[in-house]
Amino acid sequence: MRFNQLMARLDRLRRSIITRLLLLAITVVMLGFLGRLTVLRSILMADIGTLSAAHQTSIAEYAARDVEDKIRLRLDLLNGLAAAIPSRALAQPQRLDAWLNEHHAIQPFFSAGLQLVGEHGAVLAATKGSETLSAPAANDWFAGVKDTQATYIGKPFRLPDGSDAALTMAVPVYDDAGTITAILAGTSAINAPNFLHLLAEKKVGETGDFLLVDPRDRVFITAGKPDLVLKPVPPPGLNSLHDMAMGGFRGTGITTNVSGVEELAAIASVPTPGWFLVARTPTAEALRPVDHIVDLVIRGSIVVSIVVFSILLVMLPRLFRPLTRAARQLHLMATGEQEIRALPIDHADEVGEVAKGFNFLLGVLREKESALRQSEARMTHLAHHDMLTGLPNRAMFEDRLDQVLNRVQRQSGSFALLYIDLDGFKPINDKSGHAVGDAMLCHVAQRLQDCVRKSDTVARIGGDEFVILLNDLEEPLTGAVLVAEQCRNAASQPLHHAGQSFSIGLSIGIACYPAHGRSAGALLRHADQAMYRMKKMQKEDCLE
Repeated sequence: MRFNQLMARLDRLRRSIITRLLLLAITVVMLGFLGRLTVLRSILMADIGTLSAAHQTSIAEYAARDVEDKIRLRLDLLNGLAAAIPSRALAQPQRLDAWLNEHHAIQPFFSAGLQLVGEHGAVLAATKGSETLSAPAANDWFAGVKDTQATYIGKPFRLPDGSDAALTMAVPVYDDAGTITAILAGTSAINAPNFLHLLAEKKVGETGDFLLVDPRDRVFITAGKPDLVLKPVPPPGLNSLHDMAMGGFRGTGITTNVSGVEELAAIASVPTPGWFLVARTPTAEALRPVDHIVDLVIRGSIVVSIVVFSILLVMLPRLFRPLTRAARQLHLMATGEQEIRALPIDHADEVGEVAKGFNFLLGVLREKESALRQSEARMTHLAHHDMLTGLPNRAMFEDRLDQVLNRVQRQSGSFALLYIDLDGFKPINDKSGHAVGDAMLCHVAQRLQDCVRKSDTVARIGGDEFVILLNDLEEPLTGAVLVAEQCRNAASQPLHHAGQSFSIGLSIGIACYPAHGRSAGALLRHADQAMYRMKKMQKEDCLE
């Protein structure tokens, strides 16, 4: 019995995710002896690339669904208006104009106006604001409706005043016998507040943007860069991923745009008009966390910590049309008209089983979203803080120093830098071991933090080197000398570790703005040189 229990436990450990992650970590560490930096970079590039691709796909699909909903809304409105046009009113232009303007005022989804066009191209009625549009017979939507006998979305064009790009949708108007007697067309500015303006305004990440492409007419409908709007798409051969998208590919990929910038792009379909939407971000931005982690490994020369990202494919619930109530709620959630929440379970039947499955999936997605946010927070912290002491690292210190320089240059303020090196640290680290050395670094870090204000910055920029940035000092040199003395006194307090007592001293160099420099480099050099002069003087005093 005990043997069976032991075997069952071993089998659970073998199948455990934790066991697999541990085995993966051991494998990566072993490979690290041969090429640690290369292996680490390749793994992180793959994992973060996959995560970025999944995130970007979600953004593209959400934006594409929003565009699809807005197109469908306008087409449904046009079809509803076409069906409601009184057949007798077709011969009464004034009555038609009033009727059309009245309905357009109630539902103003076509910012450039509505037109009712006869079968030969004559304008039967039009709303205010549509007079400047070109003759219907000269537009592709007029011929498109007549050729297809169905709804047609025209080619995007520039409004006559040149202010914005616009799009015309047209639907046939039937008489009682089912014959097309007229065409109802609605034109809207693409960047109208209730249409596609968000695609031009919103960013993907920090510098990425959206592209909305019409493969039929081979033009960009709208884009984050205004100079691309209504421009022809690149000719075949310039961008392989774009060529695949024009051929029907939907998904993610890495490509180089016509400007020579490598991008991570996600492509999603807008089914009704046959368009596709591209969410793109420079790979340098998407993979920026990799560079931060590699920098930490190089500077610190510490044991490489492998963070394994578990990426789960988010499964979208399929809409089951026969299940009317559940499908309706899911559609409202997808369009944002209703918050995402658990479906009610009224009965233990097939609908109840679908609701249970969706509710379970919703709980899993929320858990995974929370875990992803925590992981991103940890990655952000690691990129800007020293792993041993928790203090800001060199990158974060330099950023804060630049911020202070910019502020004092605008406001004519002053501040001081303290460059600190530990005296006697190497003998402690070599003789008593790295554990004692690490404890001493943490001990000094805490003592330094106790000596400054919350608005000041204490950072570790090297093995046993620290810097302190003292903000808003009326007398920078006097204040810096006082803080330096407090730091020496605080750091001189012995560290008690494993039954032993260890003491250490500090060599501190001071640089004040603007007396010792007006740039970050000049101030750091002055403080560093002052610290070495102080260390030299202390050595000479000891020899005497």
